[in-house]
Amino acid sequence: MIDSAIIVVYTLALLVIFLYSLSQLHLLINYFRAKRSVDTSEKFDFTVEEYPQVTIQLPLYNEYYVVERLLRNIAKIDYPQNKLEIQVLDDSTDQSVLKTSEIVSELQNDGLNIQHIRREKRDGFKAGALKEGLQIASGEFIAVFDSDFVPGENWLKETVPYFKNENIGVVQTRWGHLNRDYSLLTRIQAFALDFHFILEQTGRNFGRNFINFNGTAGIWRRECILDAGNWSGDTLTEDLDLSYRAQMKKWDFKYLENVETPAELPVVISAARSQQFRWNKGAAENFRKNYWKLLKDSSVSFSTKFHGFFHLLNSSMFLIVLLLSILSVPVLYIKSTNPAFSWYFNVLAAFAVSTLIFFACYYVAYARIHGNSFRSFFRFIGMFLTFFSIAMGFSVHNSLAVLEGHFGKKSEFIRTPKFNISNLKDSWKGNRYLSGRFSKNIVIEGLLFLYFGFAIWSAFHLNDFGLLVFHLMLFSGFGFVFFNSLKAEV
Repeated sequence: MIDSAIIVVYTLALLVIFLYSLSQLHLLINYFRAKRSVDTSEKFDFTVEEYPQVTIQLPLYNEYYVVERLLRNIAKIDYPQNKLEIQVLDDSTDQSVLKTSEIVSELQNDGLNIQHIRREKRDGFKAGALKEGLQIASGEFIAVFDSDFVPGENWLKETVPYFKNENIGVVQTRWGHLNRDYSLLTRIQAFALDFHFILEQTGRNFGRNFINFNGTAGIWRRECILDAGNWSGDTLTEDLDLSYRAQMKKWDFKYLENVETPAELPVVISAARSQQFRWNKGAAENFRKNYWKLLKDSSVSFSTKFHGFFHLLNSSMFLIVLLLSILSVPVLYIKSTNPAFSWYFNVLAAFAVSTLIFFACYYVAYARIHGNSFRSFFRFIGMFLTFFSIAMGFSVHNSLAVLEGHFGKKSEFIRTPKFNISNLKDSWKGNRYLSGRFSKNIVIEGLLFLYFGFAIWSAFHLNDFGLLVFHLMLFSGFGFVFFNSLKAEV
């Protein structure tokens, strides 16, 4: 009975991953359709039409290392000064406040309409800061940039024109990466984000399914924010929450793949952990908060409900993969000791098509950035295996985040430390925002590193190599996360 229960759960996990891969395949088809289509969007013509009033909001919290780069870059944005307002929404509690104040004063003396706005209490975290700033903002359109982003000078002129269509509530741009090649950690983060911003966002938007404002590098119609119920801090991903509420209010979103907004990737694993935890827990919280409303809405298409399900449950795939991984070792022994099950395991092998679908989807996104030469293709194979290995290594940390989100456990908004690092000569050692706290998850990751080492030994012991590559990826992924986490704590 125990063997049967393990096989049933293992099969169900494979089935969920297969259905998820079909959703990705549909996005891939939509992506190709989008590439063949001609964009006929209405746009303002500023040679004959007046520029609308825009407010840029810059939410800050203890950003000593990057605030100067941010403010001086924003000051370069090309837009009529009498139509532009900049709000520095500064919730900082350290000496970065003085640094920010000095730079803001300097920019004000240069004629820039910029305000340094402080709150007594950090209620609602980032969402609360954006909401409070909105109350006094003069702009009809509200652009948001996190502290590690450096938009180009023409950013507003590339995005604002799309609001000619009065149904457009948000224009979102693609994230770029200032330090993509700093380390293996930054390369795999860029690999994952490129996939989201190239294939997923484009595919969902073209298919008229719900997409998300990504928290930064996008611009809102003020009316849309208010109509959707304004910013709320009751989830850790306030951007995803407001996005779904706005689209359920029938606002359209416009995604611009060709407008790139560069940003800094976390360079130390503890910073990546805090970011991953917030994103994954927030997605689960949003599934709990918003999906059932979407499901009950008869005006929403089946396609949007289908993609919305996997969009909001995207982070929950870590939990499914972790379960599948742990069960794969007893499955190896069940297969060896129960020859009667051999036909069933041959059927399960058909689920390998999921891997082929993911491979194709990620390659399309990778080729968009790196080209599609033979050399690029072979580099992609290495990056694909490396990315999924390390992603599985993060599965314990991210699964705990997902469980907290689904069960409604509340936690603070933990910011991702910024570094202003772009090359190997720069060091993150001594960054004042790194906590140095030892995570108990590291112990579990170390034990799973040993567990999948045992799985590799088992393949040779049982003379069954069907799961060897999978177990090698798990072994290396958990090893990478475990040893790098220990190194970062030293």
